[in-house]
Amino acid sequence: MNPELSITDLIGSSTVELHYKRPHIDSMTKISRSQDVSELLRQHINLNQIDYKEFFWVILLSNSNHVLGLSQISVGSTNATFVNLKEVYQLALLSSAVGVIISHNHPSGTLKPSDSDIKLTKKIKKGLDILDLKLLDHLILTSEDYYSFSDEGML
Repeated sequence: MNPELSITDLIGSSTVELHYKRPHIDSMTKISRSQDVSELLRQHINLNQIDYKEFFWVILLSNSNHVLGLSQISVGSTNATFVNLKEVYQLALLSSAVGVIISHNHPSGTLKPSDSDIKLTKKIKKGLDILDLKLLDHLILTSEDYYSFSDEGML
């Protein structure tokens, strides 16, 4: 074997290397209840668009329920948004999250989860369970209020 050849030269692909540095613990928001999630989202999302179109967010949590990150992963129409499940799992794994909270809004103002909301929640939970991660909640937001799957015993 030629010592000047790298592993990339030998297998013909790029090397992948991951880096992650969490924020300082004192600066991290702690989630203790669904209201904390609603307040966090309302601080970071565009409230001028919550009644306009659907958005989907992922909140990544440490073992002590400190927020590692928040990501908007989807923007849809007035009544639907597409969620790439791989992106949810990828964010959780890359941030070394232990818990995940998902959320989306209902521009209609209706807090009742749709059949597709319930199916999506079950599907995400199943995938996270396989990865030994926990889905802690799914919040549906409106400009006036929120619905928590966890508070309603839906998880």
